Formats: sequence, C-alpha cells, structure tokens
Amino acid sequence: MHEEAKMASMRVTRRGFLGFSALSLTSAAALNSRLVASNFETGGIKIGMCDWNLGPACDPEMIPRAEAAHIAGIQVSVGTNPDNIPLREASVRSRYLELGKKHGVVVNSVAAGGILNNIPLKSEPQSAVYVIDAIEAAAALGAKNILMAFFAAGDLRLTDSTGQLRNVSKGNFASYELDARGVTRTVEVLKQIVPRAEDAGVILGLENTLTAEQNLEIIDRIGSKMVQVYYDVGNSTHYGYDVASEIRQLGNERICEIHLKDWETPLLESGEGEVDFAAAAAACKEIGFDKWYVLESSGRENRFTEDTQANVAFSKKLFG
Repeated sequence: MHEEAKMASMRVTRRGFLGFSALSLTSAAALNSRLVASNFETGGIKIGMCDWNLGPACDPEMIPRAEAAHIAGIQVSVGTNPDNIPLREASVRSRYLELGKKHGVVVNSVAAGGILNNIPLKSEPQSAVYVIDAIEAAAALGAKNILMAFFAAGDLRLTDSTGQLRNVSKGNFASYELDARGVTRTVEVLKQIVPRAEDAGVILGLENTLTAEQNLEIIDRIGSKMVQVYYDVGNSTHYGYDVASEIRQLGNERICEIHLKDWETPLLESGEGEVDFAAAAAACKEIGFDKWYVLESSGRENRFTEDTQANVAFSKKLFG
C-alpha cells in the first residue's frame, strides 16, 4: 500500500473511532448537564468538592464518598502528571458518569491543577495539551468549566533574585508586580486555545495569585468571554486582597466557580480562620452569583465525612 493510502486509512479509522467514542459519551454527558440544572432548581446553591480533597485524584470510585458527605458535585482532575492523564480514557469518563447517575453526584468542572503548577502555561509548550485535555474531558462529562492553575512554577507574579515579591500597592490591600513575559506568553497561548473552548462550550477559569484587576486585564488581552476567573476566597484573603470588593468588581459574568477554604482552619464555621466568609457571601449575593461553590478542604484528620457535612451545611446557609 502506498504511504498516502496508509495515511488516509489511518485518518478514516481514527475519525471513526473518535466518532464512536463521542456518541457513546454524549447522552451520558447530557444527563450530567441535566442533573446539574436539576440540582440548582430543586435545592438552591449546590456545593462541590475538589477531587484531591475527596480522596485520590482522578478516581471515580470516590463518588459514593462524596454522596455520603452531602457533596453534590466533584471538580475532577484531568491528570496528575504527563504519564497519568486518566480523563483521556473513555472508560474513566464513562465510570464517572455511571456512578454519578447512581449516586446523584455530577462533575461540575475539570481541573488542570497540579500538572500546570509543575509544567506551567507561562513557559512550557506542552502545557497547552493539558488544557485541551481538560476542555475535551469537560465536554464529554457535561461540565461547563475548567480550572487552570497558576501557582508554584506557574506563578504570574515577578520575583527578584532573592525570590521575593514586589508589592506595588499604595493602599491597604496588596498588589504584586507581574511577570510581564510570563503573562504575555500565557495570553498568547490562551488566544490559540479559546476557539476550542468556544466550540466545546467550556469556560476557561484562571485560578492564580493575582488581584481581580490584574486578572481582568489579562482577560481583556485575550479578548474572549470564555475566559473567566476561578475565584478562591482562601487564596485571595491569604495574599492580602480585598475579597468582597474583588467579587463585586468581577461580577457574576466574570467568575466561573468559587473555591471555599481557609488556610487557617479546616472548619469554615469555626471562626478561627482568616477569611471573612460573611462579607464574601454578602458580595456573592449582591452580584447574583448563581454557579458552583467548591470546597477545597478535607476537614480534620479522620473526620472527613462529619467535617465535610458541616462545611456543606455552613456554606449553604451562608451563601444560599
């Protein structure tokens, strides 16, 4: 067989395989989307959880544990490293949908988290592949958002030769000088990825160490409504930002989901942490935030279920 004919045969075979795989997951993903809508219609706000707090990341067998802890949705990691990207596998996606239907737990979003912290968008070409993986997985699972992390090696703040940050704020709240080269590289990469997100109907969520104003500047440079902020009240408080004001500044249309946690305590209602949850909740109500709140806390050691149930109840009462 001529080389051209071989390549044509391979393309046809691959198209056929992809078409079959897509059809096999489409109806299940549509069911997941209907479950998401039903959750909000029947119970007000719904609380999800990051899979790395629920148990081993990328493991659909954790879904029954989520149900027992009163978790309505899971933010599922696309993978943990280049050699372990489980959500590329149709069988893993199908298992999430199968168990989700059985236990009433949906996949609310897909995270390219730790993998982008180690292989960052601001510098490593292969990182774009993991974002595309997350988009494709979210579409297959019926999720509308992905999280792209910018921490550790991916931090978009500039550090000096001693590793220190430069606070350029003149007010009461912090604002750090940006890594201009890293930001530009990130903008350029995401401009190329946005058309895939638009086709899939999946929002690209930026979770990082920056202020709301800095994030809005990046989003404006990318120029797409499909890029939003994945807001984390715990991180933003810890970095010295005005959480309530930032939520109001971003508005409902620029926040895709919100992480709930406190660096100082695993129990959100304990009053022992640094996050002003009441102020954050008031701001969320003011902007009409109507999307997922996602717990990023596992509770105290050996008290996962009890503490998570308490955190869910507290979050529903305060933010609902």
